[in-house]
Amino acid sequence: MASSSLSSLSSILSNPQGCSLCFKSSTRRGLALAFLSSKVNHASSSALLPRCHNAHRITQKPIKRKNGFALDLSRSFSVSQSAGSNKFDGPSLHQFVSKAHASLTTPQMESDSLDPDTASKGRIYHETYGCQMNINDMEIVLAIMKNSGYKEVVTDPESAEVIFINTCAIRDNAEQRVWQRLNYFWFLKREWKTNVAIGRAKSLRPPKVVVLGCMAERLKDKILDSDKMVDVVCGPDAYRDLPRLLEEVDYGQKGINTLLSLEETYADISPVRISQNAISAFVSVMRGCNNMCAFCIVPFTRGRERSRPVESIVREVKELWESGVKEVTLLGQNVNSYNDASSDPESGANWEYSEGFSSRCKVKNMGLRFADLLDRLSLEFPEMRFRFTSPHPKDYPDELLYLMRDRHNICNLIHLPAQSGNSRILEQMRRGYTREAYLDLVKKIRSIIPDVAITSDFITGMVTQEHYLNTFHFLIAQVYGSNEIQASIKV
Repeated sequence: MASSSLSSLSSILSNPQGCSLCFKSSTRRGLALAFLSSKVNHASSSALLPRCHNAHRITQKPIKRKNGFALDLSRSFSVSQSAGSNKFDGPSLHQFVSKAHASLTTPQMESDSLDPDTASKGRIYHETYGCQMNINDMEIVLAIMKNSGYKEVVTDPESAEVIFINTCAIRDNAEQRVWQRLNYFWFLKREWKTNVAIGRAKSLRPPKVVVLGCMAERLKDKILDSDKMVDVVCGPDAYRDLPRLLEEVDYGQKGINTLLSLEETYADISPVRISQNAISAFVSVMRGCNNMCAFCIVPFTRGRERSRPVESIVREVKELWESGVKEVTLLGQNVNSYNDASSDPESGANWEYSEGFSSRCKVKNMGLRFADLLDRLSLEFPEMRFRFTSPHPKDYPDELLYLMRDRHNICNLIHLPAQSGNSRILEQMRRGYTREAYLDLVKKIRSIIPDVAITSDFITGMVTQEHYLNTFHFLIAQVYGSNEIQASIKV
């Protein structure tokens, strides 16, 4: 039977008049092909036509099997005949098979040679709320997505197929703004066809909404359950998994990964800078927090402290310098707790805190500290300025202070979060120091770096009026001076 089918196909391909073909499902597991040459007489053709239902247009329906697998052959083949003529207007089967064979044997084009719009898997729109770490995290996400084929970033959500919103869980106001934006993104997704029809939306398909950052880590799957507004929820340590999570959405699933890591620092990823022509940039040197202050959610949304290797930081700063950046701000939840223990670490018992300060979490292994990192960067890039934020008062050893004094390219600016000027409140906050220890540290800093500028944070929600006045008068009026203090009041 195979030889007869081949001979029939051979005779048809050699026929310059064209042909018709018919698919017929003869068994559950196979298909029978009937080839109708245009040379057959009208009678024989009429006899065969009823068996093929329609010799001029045939559509093969899906073949369904018991095990749930369905092979969908929905492509239609059609040929037309001129009235009163045996010649076909359309291409012959010989031409059709030749083109199909050529398409199968032609190598697939590399994605780099394709048009950018074709190679891209979708356009990205992003919004970021919260601290500088979130801005740097968004740049890391853009780098990961670019490497996965999502190469185009747009400036309005109406033109995007993927919408990222990087969130903050520190303040309630930031979360409320995020929910408002999610409602609008849900509208863009829910009413996509209507929005496209009236010109409001320009995306090629309904957008996928992705929630990143601390709010994603705090609420987890609760965000997915909120009226189907969100497609993917991804925590700060799972950004490498974003391409896979977006693929799950294509198959009708919801994507979620909020696992925290003890090792992830994204040290091998070169961030895609949001501000291409800026002269300043952020570089993350460590992630996480071990302090467990009573008022702070960061250890639960960012995980434990871990630091990038010095070499990876030097490499990134070098790339920034070569691109024209003149000032770098080193970032970390506790940036001056930096500890690169990747090679030849010492015992953590040698870790030196600021005088009068302590920590509930002890250091196990001590490697290169923050002063070592600043020393290396300031020497290798003498024409670049360096800042850092946000530090903890417990990690200002004398070595760091003297380095800041001696290096002209390390800005004489120290952020020293006090949070309260009352020792009892500080103990309840689990800050690891007293009011007196903090004041002594301020005096030491001013004695070593006379022209230093000091900024601070204060929380007023955990104190009585008496404690508030104590903090205001003694810390602000006596220590900082009204012309120097820059305090961010957290309510």
